[in-house]
Amino acid sequence: MHPRTLPPAPSASPSTEPAPIGSDTPLLSDQAYERIKHDIIACTLAPGAEISESQLGQQYALGKAPIRMALQRLAHEGLVRAMPRRGYVVTPVTLQGIRDVFELRLLLEPPAARLAAGRVDAARLKLLDDVCRAGYRPGDAASTQRFLEANKAFHVAIAQATGNHRLALAIASLLDEMTRLLHMGLGSRDRSTEMQHEHGALVRALRRGDGATAETICREQIEAARQMVVAAALASRTLMDTAIPAHAGGQP
Repeated sequence: MHPRTLPPAPSASPSTEPAPIGSDTPLLSDQAYERIKHDIIACTLAPGAEISESQLGQQYALGKAPIRMALQRLAHEGLVRAMPRRGYVVTPVTLQGIRDVFELRLLLEPPAARLAAGRVDAARLKLLDDVCRAGYRPGDAASTQRFLEANKAFHVAIAQATGNHRLALAIASLLDEMTRLLHMGLGSRDRSTEMQHEHGALVRALRRGDGATAETICREQIEAARQMVVAAALASRTLMDTAIPAHAGGQP
């Protein structure tokens, strides 16, 4: 199946820094933030890896100041943690962390689906679901990225339809961590069949404005995803053994 071309989606995590007046060029700190965050979520910067301003500056050809500002933002989001006199560490993936992410998803996303009923762009959700159903090709980074971006965009689009900007931001942040978990899982074995989402029933409930059914379906889908991800984590030594060194400190 040929990949679908997705329409541009509104950003759920806009920069907190204003762009220079009269300029369309993002600030260097925004560039650093987006590039580092992308590589953390895609596991190019592996969970538990120690990183430094100088190392990242060389890697991304950016100065220390924008790298430092980007790392501060990522620390605030929980994707990296500061280690006094050592730099930073990419936040590791743990079983407790997985459970925390899913508990928060269950608290936020089903009620969001209820609120979004009758307000969503059903055509866009259908297009995103089609990409998810197409699956991905194991070992093909581009198809894996396309699949995971469509999956995240599907859920973020529902959250945005509630009209609650803070709720959409919170869900988008959770889904960044969710995408990182899935990157790790998809890289460990072929899970194409398991990961071919079936959002059709949810789209239909949202289209007809049936909030109660949308909430129930969303909860069931998250529960099913939790069982799958926890099972993958328990089977993976990489996930369970990754930890921050005992001497690492907290955020500044």
